[in-house]
Amino acid sequence: MAQSGAASAVQSGPALPVERTGKEIYQAACAACHGLDGTGSPKATVGFAVALPDFTDCAFATAESDQDWHAVVHEGGRIRGLDHHMPAFGDALSAQDIALAVDHVRTFCRKTAWPRGDLNLPRAFFTEKAFPENEAVWVTAFTGRGERAVGNELIYERRFGARSQIEVNAPILFQEVTTDAAEIEHPPQTWNSGLGDVAVAFKRTVYASMRGRRIAAAGMEIALPTGKEELGLGNGYTVFEPFAMWGQMLPHNSFLQMHGGVELPSDSAKAAKETYLRTAVGTTFFADRGFGRAWSPQVEVLWARPEHDASEWDVVPQFQVTLSKIQHVRVAAGARIPVTQREERHAQALVYLLWDWFDGGFFEFWK
Repeated sequence: MAQSGAASAVQSGPALPVERTGKEIYQAACAACHGLDGTGSPKATVGFAVALPDFTDCAFATAESDQDWHAVVHEGGRIRGLDHHMPAFGDALSAQDIALAVDHVRTFCRKTAWPRGDLNLPRAFFTEKAFPENEAVWVTAFTGRGERAVGNELIYERRFGARSQIEVNAPILFQEVTTDAAEIEHPPQTWNSGLGDVAVAFKRTVYASMRGRRIAAAGMEIALPTGKEELGLGNGYTVFEPFAMWGQMLPHNSFLQMHGGVELPSDSAKAAKETYLRTAVGTTFFADRGFGRAWSPQVEVLWARPEHDASEWDVVPQFQVTLSKIQHVRVAAGARIPVTQREERHAQALVYLLWDWFDGGFFEFWK
């Protein structure tokens, strides 16, 4: 996301031909501040001290979607909480002009291995996405029937290079436990709490295409027996989980994501192998003429099949909404509703708070 921009109007640059290219539009409207090579002009040229972004830095230049770039060019930096030196060009350039200019800016990153931010589809609760991210997420699940529980997960994701990501998932659990007292009609209930089984995962994007509007990734997660099994906070064994993900952009800001894998316990006497497939489909609506807050309703369908047991099906309706202007802080709410085995498995209320820390501090870019 550009953090500052051209301080002068298009008319101050060279005259634009009727049939203009993205390069010509960029040179007329943007190069005075951002430089012909996209690295940014010096302070002596632009006349202000705000650091200009380097469009040749692929980690920066590929992270956001075209929609975000278009919003900043059309409305100015303030639409995303950025510096006011980036003026609005919505009255001077058409939507097609802006799209051409953004396409030219994309050419400054010459390393094609970096997936475009357009392929960074909205996060679902269970269907993980194929795009490598720099995020911190706090997820809470409330179970109100049977033995009540509050499950929390702190998820930290860090991207390495163009396509790799490492993830650490630390669960913090609160579970209601019924005291073993058969002679009492209503035995007392207590709560156990503590750290669950911490998981570490590695993921790598293996395919990304803006032409096909799709992305795919694969990886491995290892869940370690860090939780206390005797308190019901851990499994007591290690779980190895190879997985793969696929995402597809659809028309009208819609999307489809799939995530499948196999859970392989280290102790087959305690647990069976389980295969799963998760699918999420949704769409995104933008407020303020397409430049403001993003709302992403979606629904997940979850299937899991423990070895030698019946399939388990769930549906998870949910929605995500951005909070900060730069859209690096988001919240989501939903519900996991069992379709099968409803006597043993109960519905859960779900919420998460997401912070894309690569874009800036949690309290930055709100106004």
